[in-house]
This record gives sequence, C-alpha cells and structure tokens, in this order.
Amino acid sequence: MDLSSDQIKRILSKYKFHDVAIEELQKIHRIYPGIKPSPGTYTFSDGTQKDLLKLSGNIPVRYEGHSYNFPIQLWLIDSFPFTPPICYLKPTKNMAIREGKHVDAKGRLHLPALHNWDHPKSSVVVLLNEMIAKFEEDPPLCSKPKDSDKDPHELLAYVNKIQINDGGVRNHDQQPHKVSVIGGGDLGMASVMSILAKCKVDKLVVIDIAESSTKGGSTDLDIFSLPKVEVSRDLSASAGSRVVVVTANAWSSEQSYLGLVQTNADLFRRIVPNLARLSPTAVMLVASQPVDIMTHVAWRQSGFPPTRVIGAGCNLDSERLSHVLDIHLNTHKTAWVIGELSNDKVAVMSNMALGSNAQPEIAPGSNITKPLLDRAFEMIKNQGQRSWSVGLSVADITNSVLENTMKTHSVSTLAQGWGGIGTEVFLSLPCILGCNGSTRLAGVSLGKEEDSKLRDSVASLSDLMGQLRI
Repeated sequence: MDLSSDQIKRILSKYKFHDVAIEELQKIHRIYPGIKPSPGTYTFSDGTQKDLLKLSGNIPVRYEGHSYNFPIQLWLIDSFPFTPPICYLKPTKNMAIREGKHVDAKGRLHLPALHNWDHPKSSVVVLLNEMIAKFEEDPPLCSKPKDSDKDPHELLAYVNKIQINDGGVRNHDQQPHKVSVIGGGDLGMASVMSILAKCKVDKLVVIDIAESSTKGGSTDLDIFSLPKVEVSRDLSASAGSRVVVVTANAWSSEQSYLGLVQTNADLFRRIVPNLARLSPTAVMLVASQPVDIMTHVAWRQSGFPPTRVIGAGCNLDSERLSHVLDIHLNTHKTAWVIGELSNDKVAVMSNMALGSNAQPEIAPGSNITKPLLDRAFEMIKNQGQRSWSVGLSVADITNSVLENTMKTHSVSTLAQGWGGIGTEVFLSLPCILGCNGSTRLAGVSLGKEEDSKLRDSVASLSDLMGQLRI
C-alpha cells in the first residue's frame, strides 16, 4: 500500500495511533490489495469537516453463481484503528442502491462488525469479510433502470444476468467447471480420480511440474486418454480454472524439517504467483504438506483474499468424526476437528442436526458433548491419512466450491481474529464453502485443555513461519 505521498503522510501524522494505523493499513493491503488509500475531506452530520484518509476499491461478491464487484469507500477516523471506519457503498452511474437492513438510502453501511468494534479483535479485514458475506445474502446494489420511475427493487430479477465492474454493467458469461491439479504424485492422482468420480467438471487439467518430487504419475493418464482430462507440464494450461488444487511437494530425504519446509516454500514461490495470475478468480485448495504452513505460504504469494486460499486441513478427520458420532454413537450431529493438522487438533460439535438447512454454529462445550467427542475422537485416532482418502477429501471440498453447496468443512484458513487469535496463522476451522470460497463460522470459548492445544499450535506455526524465507 503506497503511503508515501506527501498528502497521505501529512494526514497520517495527525492520527492519534499513527504506528498502529500504518500496521493495520499494511495488513489490509496484503489481503485486499485492490483497496487503495487517498486523502479526502469528510463532512460530518453537524456540518464540521476534517481531513482524513479514505480507502476505496471493489470487493468481490458472488450471488446466484455470478461474480460482481461492489465499489466501497471507508473513511478512517483519526483515532483509527480503535474507532471503526465510516463505510459507504459508492455506486457508479449505472447502479442503484437497494436500501435494507445493512445500508441506508445514502449508501452508508450499518454492519454488526461496526457496531461491535473492539480493536484488536476487530479489524478492517474482518469487516470486509463480513461485508462480502452480508452482500452475498442480500445484494445492496442493482442495475439502475432506464426509466427513472421504475422501482429498482423490481430489477432483482436481473441481478444474475449482469456483472458490475469499474466500467459499469456488462453481460456475464458463466465460467466453465474447470479444475487444475498441480502435482502428479500419488495424492495428485488420487485427487484426479476422486474429482472425476464426485464432481461435475467440464475439464480437468493435471500439471506434472518438473520441480516437484511428486511427479511422474501422470504418464498413465496420457496413455489411457481419460475423457475431460488434459495432462500438461506447463502451468499455462491451468488458465481459467475455478478451483486450483496444489498437491506438489519438493521433499528431499537429506534435509532438516525446516529445510524441507523451506524447499517447499521455494517451490511455491515459483508456481503460486503464476497460478493466481492465470486463474485470478479461482479458489486455491492446498493439500501439500505441512498443509497449514503451505496454505499460509500460498496465500501470501497468491495475492488472493484469504477466503479464496484454503487447505485440505482437518476436513478428512472431520468427516470421519461426524460419521462415527452418527453411526456408532447415535448423536446425529455434525462435528469438526479444528486446529493444526497435528496431535494438538481438537474436536467441536455443531448445534445443528445432520442434514439441517439452518445456519450451522459451533455448540459451546458442555459436560454432555465433551465425553461424546472424546470417545469419537479416540475411535478415529489410528486411521491414517492415505493418498486415496485425502484425495476423496479434496474432491469433497472441490465439489462444494463448484456446486456452491454452502456445506461447512473444517479447512485450513486464516485464523487471525477467530476466538481471540491475534497472530497471523492458518489453522483448520469450520468454514462454509461455496463458489466464492470460504466464510468462517463464529468462534466460541473452548475448554481449558482445547484452548491450550490451539494456543500451542498458534505459537509453533507462527515460530516456523517466522523462520521461512517467503
């Protein structure tokens, strides 16, 4: 984020928490690089004016399977980030505001994250994520009618036929179901076969990159010419993918653990920026190991918002846990394994029954649920994660993105701000997955033992990330 202009420096120098504000602005830039700062003069409701910094740009919103860019503007009060920004929609001349629960007739936004603002738990990144989620539930913008007497609410019928960008409105061509799998090893091949079996794909590209130690398995795919499958050794074949699955590793038996992870990070530095450039609206799904670290690395190197970079994480364990609870313990409740993919992972239960259409929530721990979870967790403990089983888990996640199922998976995601986590780490958390990526479920207070495990994971992952050259 460019804060070097004299005007911006002059305005920022008057902010009460100057250093903290700059740190927050840099964090916004890492996650939402399209949101740009500029100087401006804000007029308050009493007529007084003040020179402030404003952030302007578009946020990506998915509605009924289509993509839209909603223009927003955030005014940062001089006590930012301890005071919430003043937020507006800034429609183009072709757009009309739909007044509703979260937006007034002038475009000012009223969201729970603003009303409950409490830095450092609250941040602009969290606010933007909530903004996207609320807009996807009830879009506050629509195409402006040519006839000014026409009710803008009637135009909702057309919202799935238009795409809004900086230039206004254009026809939207639905993106084909193209998936790319990066890495030709056992996990890559297992993912390919599982995706073909479970998902409706128009095209599945397998890229067997030379730098990866997990290469060579794609030869037989070439020989037997599977329908809809293209085998390539060129990353450009992945262009236009809706989901990019990264299974490649660069392991070597002659390195320390830190050296192994650094080798993988170096591999990602060569491939991830190109994958992101070739498929700029894709969801990136990482299955390379260690999955929490490599998902974090992929997010840093992709430039994508954190909602569109996820790791396979604890999804497999979560599906196994729910199955055991349902079949063997007769609870009929969804459960998730959360935290680091290690011995420190913990189990939580949903407050909703299996198959419920209601919005899932994590149930607070109780004397009733904990023994059940402990017993179920013990039953799945010795089940290893084989390539084919992880491949099935990858296909399960991919299907939720392609079909916009809004199913809740435990996937590795940016955990900062969840349950009081203040550190930038990736952990598996329950997330609703759809065509626009992931939306985390709200955090809950965990038991003492579970909370301690989560904190230990945060500390160890943060320490390892701090030692990597990314």
